[in-house]
Amino acid sequence: MDERGALIAFGALSQETRLRSLVIAGPDGIAAGSLAEQLEVSPSNVSFHVKQLERAGLVSARREARSIVYSAEYDALSGLIRFLMEDCCSGRPEICMHPLAAPCCQPGEGAGQ
Repeated sequence: MDERGALIAFGALSQETRLRSLVIAGPDGIAAGSLAEQLEVSPSNVSFHVKQLERAGLVSARREARSIVYSAEYDALSGLIRFLMEDCCSGRPEICMHPLAAPCCQPGEGAGQ
Protein backbone atom coordinates (compact mmCIF):
# COMPACT_ATOMS: atom_id res chain seq x y z
CA MET A 1 0.00 0.00 0.00
CA ASP A 2 1.30 3.45 -0.81
CA GLU A 3 0.87 6.63 1.23
CA ARG A 4 -2.04 7.96 -0.84
CA GLY A 5 -3.93 4.68 -0.47
CA ALA A 6 -3.27 4.69 3.26
CA LEU A 7 -4.60 8.23 3.61
CA ILE A 8 -7.79 7.32 1.74
CA ALA A 9 -8.18 4.23 3.94
CA PHE A 10 -7.68 6.20 7.15
CA GLY A 11 -10.25 8.74 6.00
CA ALA A 12 -12.73 5.94 5.31
CA LEU A 13 -12.07 4.43 8.74
CA SER A 14 -12.63 7.71 10.56
CA GLN A 15 -16.30 6.98 11.30
CA GLU A 16 -17.20 4.46 13.96
CA THR A 17 -20.03 2.68 12.13
CA ARG A 18 -18.01 1.96 9.03
CA LEU A 19 -15.99 -1.18 9.52
CA ARG A 20 -16.28 -3.10 12.77
CA SER A 21 -19.52 -4.93 11.94
CA LEU A 22 -18.17 -5.92 8.53
CA VAL A 23 -14.99 -7.34 10.02
CA ILE A 24 -17.01 -9.23 12.64
CA ALA A 25 -19.30 -10.62 9.92
CA GLY A 26 -16.36 -12.51 8.44
CA PRO A 27 -15.60 -13.34 4.83
CA ASP A 28 -19.23 -14.16 4.00
CA GLY A 29 -20.17 -10.55 4.71
CA ILE A 30 -23.49 -9.10 5.78
CA ALA A 31 -26.50 -7.86 3.83
CA ALA A 32 -26.96 -4.09 3.77
CA GLY A 33 -30.38 -4.30 5.47
CA SER A 34 -29.04 -6.48 8.28
CA LEU A 35 -26.10 -4.14 8.73
CA ALA A 36 -28.43 -1.15 9.01
CA GLU A 37 -30.52 -2.98 11.64
CA GLN A 38 -27.45 -4.04 13.58
CA LEU A 39 -26.04 -0.51 13.63
CA GLU A 40 -29.46 1.04 14.25
CA VAL A 41 -29.05 3.47 11.37
CA SER A 42 -30.97 4.07 8.16
CA PRO A 43 -30.14 2.07 5.02
CA SER A 44 -29.07 5.31 3.31
CA ASN A 45 -26.65 5.97 6.19
CA VAL A 46 -25.15 2.49 5.79
CA SER A 47 -24.86 2.99 2.05
CA PHE A 48 -23.02 6.28 2.49
CA HIS A 49 -20.50 4.86 4.94
CA VAL A 50 -19.90 1.60 3.10
CA LYS A 51 -19.28 3.50 -0.15
CA GLN A 52 -16.42 5.32 1.59
CA LEU A 53 -14.90 1.99 2.65
CA GLU A 54 -15.46 0.53 -0.81
CA ARG A 55 -13.75 3.53 -2.44
CA ALA A 56 -10.77 2.94 -0.14
CA GLY A 57 -10.65 -0.74 -1.15
CA LEU A 58 -11.42 -1.94 2.39
CA VAL A 59 -14.84 -3.40 1.53
CA SER A 60 -16.36 -5.17 -1.45
CA ALA A 61 -19.99 -5.49 -2.45
CA ARG A 62 -21.81 -8.26 -4.27
CA ARG A 63 -25.43 -8.83 -5.21
CA GLU A 64 -27.21 -11.87 -3.80
CA ALA A 65 -30.78 -12.08 -5.06
CA ARG A 66 -32.34 -8.77 -4.00
CA SER A 67 -29.69 -7.88 -1.42
CA ILE A 68 -26.32 -6.20 -1.56
CA VAL A 69 -23.86 -8.06 0.66
CA TYR A 70 -20.81 -6.21 1.93
CA SER A 71 -17.60 -7.94 3.00
CA ALA A 72 -14.42 -6.63 4.56
CA GLU A 73 -11.33 -6.94 2.35
CA TYR A 74 -8.94 -8.56 4.80
CA ASP A 75 -5.93 -8.38 2.46
CA ALA A 76 -6.38 -4.62 2.15
CA LEU A 77 -6.75 -4.26 5.93
CA SER A 78 -3.56 -6.28 6.40
CA GLY A 79 -1.83 -4.06 3.86
CA LEU A 80 -2.84 -0.99 5.83
CA ILE A 81 -1.43 -2.49 9.02
CA ARG A 82 1.79 -3.41 7.22
CA PHE A 83 2.03 0.16 5.89
CA LEU A 84 1.76 1.51 9.44
CA MET A 85 4.34 -0.87 10.81
CA GLU A 86 6.81 -0.68 7.91
CA ASP A 87 8.97 2.12 9.31
CA CYS A 88 8.28 1.22 12.89
CA CYS A 89 10.51 1.49 15.89
CA SER A 90 13.59 3.29 14.57
CA GLY A 91 14.92 0.39 12.56
CA ARG A 92 14.07 -2.29 15.13
CA PRO A 93 11.41 -4.32 13.26
CA GLU A 94 11.48 -7.13 15.85
CA ILE A 95 9.47 -4.83 18.14
CA CYS A 96 6.71 -4.54 15.56
CA MET A 97 6.72 -8.05 14.14
CA HIS A 98 4.80 -9.72 16.95
CA PRO A 99 1.41 -8.10 16.14
CA LEU A 100 1.90 -8.80 12.44
CA ALA A 101 2.95 -12.43 12.89
CA ALA A 102 0.07 -13.48 15.16
CA PRO A 103 -3.25 -14.34 13.54
CA CYS A 104 -6.12 -12.11 14.63
CA CYS A 105 -8.41 -15.06 15.29
CA GLN A 106 -7.89 -18.64 16.32
CA PRO A 107 -10.08 -21.40 14.87
CA GLY A 108 -13.37 -21.50 16.73
CA GLU A 109 -13.14 -17.86 17.85
CA GLY A 110 -15.52 -15.25 16.61
CA ALA A 111 -18.39 -12.99 17.48
CA GLY A 112 -20.58 -14.47 20.16
CA GLN A 113 -18.21 -17.25 21.17
